[in-house]
Amino acid sequence: MRTRRLPATHLDEAARLLREGQLVAFGTETVYGLGADACNGEAVAGIYQAKGRPSFNPLICHYHSAQAAFSHVVPNALAERLAARFWPGPLTLVLPRAPECPVSKLAAAGLPTLAVRVPGHALALDLLAAFGGPVAAPSANRSGHISPTRPEHVLEDLDGRISAVLECGPCPVGVESTVLDLSGETPVLLRPGGVAAEALEAEIGPLQRGAPPGAALASPGMLASHYAPALPLRLNAETLLPGEALLAFGAPLPGARIVFQLSARRDVIEAAANLFEGLHELDAKAATLELRGIAVQPIPELGLGLAINDRLTRASAPKA
Repeated sequence: MRTRRLPATHLDEAARLLREGQLVAFGTETVYGLGADACNGEAVAGIYQAKGRPSFNPLICHYHSAQAAFSHVVPNALAERLAARFWPGPLTLVLPRAPECPVSKLAAAGLPTLAVRVPGHALALDLLAAFGGPVAAPSANRSGHISPTRPEHVLEDLDGRISAVLECGPCPVGVESTVLDLSGETPVLLRPGGVAAEALEAEIGPLQRGAPPGAALASPGMLASHYAPALPLRLNAETLLPGEALLAFGAPLPGARIVFQLSARRDVIEAAANLFEGLHELDAKAATLELRGIAVQPIPELGLGLAINDRLTRASAPKA
């Protein structure tokens, strides 16, 4: 099925598709983003599927206002100052998730932070307002390819892989947003972009340029270290060992005291949507039951199965 080209006058149709869990590319001032309902785990998983993204890196969530963005994170004085100065605009802020944040854990790659921004593009803001919630949107291209700045670029890479592209004209900035991590004591510039580092420093003072070696990176476009449970993971389990919880895919192995089902129908998109929720839940509940590990049933290396297994392999690696 070919991807639909929606003229700007069909904005309400684009918002409807997003509400239905479909993928819609749309223009911003930076590049075209591949949008999905950030609160719908399966829709977010569809982004990784469409892009052929090799691992679950954090995604940027787009909001129609600073008030809406700050309702899902815990802002500090620096964030509020930068938002007042640079939003709407090409600046992404990484902040701690709010306790009741409804955004899918997959959109944040299981991290306790969330990357948020308010784009400086009138049509994108109208789309976000019409949709009425956060939209996760990395660049609308295949993983590793050139970021798109026109609808034609999106279709060259993703025609037939997404539902629609909302035609917003050429992107005036043409490079991705600047990503600034404000979740710690020191502001950290994770990715240079549409707002110059010097402009940020003029507002809030010196920035640390790049995260320290070994730190968990909360930005898209970087090699990310993601959430790993406290309990050890045992992958490709065919049987259960004493004291193990079970992360199931398909028919559960018999004998587990506690089970989290990724996908009873063995659907890798559904499994991807549930992955981080499952790791968090088993980690918390298994500890109260004095269990010693988490067994993971085999997941095929097909489609998003590659990314799921990549994530599980990272999470099961020996801790330093």
